[in-house]
Amino acid sequence: MNRNFFKAHPWHGIQIGDQMPELVTAFIEIVPTDTVKYEIDKQTGYLKIDRPQKFSNIVPALYGFLPQTYCAEGIAELARKYSGKEILQGDGDPLDICVLSERAITHGDILCQAIPIGGIRMIDKGEADDKIIAVLKDDPIYGKWRDISEAPKDIVQRIRHYFWTYKMLPGETSSLAVDIDDVYGREVAHEVIKQSREDYRKNFG
Repeated sequence: MNRNFFKAHPWHGIQIGDQMPELVTAFIEIVPTDTVKYEIDKQTGYLKIDRPQKFSNIVPALYGFLPQTYCAEGIAELARKYSGKEILQGDGDPLDICVLSERAITHGDILCQAIPIGGIRMIDKGEADDKIIAVLKDDPIYGKWRDISEAPKDIVQRIRHYFWTYKMLPGETSSLAVDIDDVYGREVAHEVIKQSREDYRKNFG
């Protein structure tokens, strides 16, 4: 019997999909019910505990990254182009993604098919750290959206607020490290995804 005894590395060993950027494969690290923030260990490909979630804020969507993407100089240049701000570099991680779904997904460490509809241009300590916003393919509620303009403002604001506050320390009322520069639509999201793929090729071949 031919068995695969080795787990593919979620960042390097999984394909983003032939239909990217319209349809992408996302690796989900954490879900809204998680009280601990998990993230991929770049060396081994296993999930590791990053930190407990601060306060009562929870991630408002499935949260993970796009395989074989990388936020480096190309992503930083895009952020400089659209924001007009001084941005030192990309954050050196795969491109983050939030996937909206009406269904309750109970755990991370899974793959899903997602349709990007927009994104958040976040600048974290001078580094470009974009968050793609997507909908789960075939989701009965969100699956028909094709652009962030179709999403209710409260949903977008909830995601925006999470990323603005999730690194705050107790007693802080604002985050000096995190700058939410803009919320953008599908076309820019596609451009960001393509550039992160190019950054990956340049750095990892």
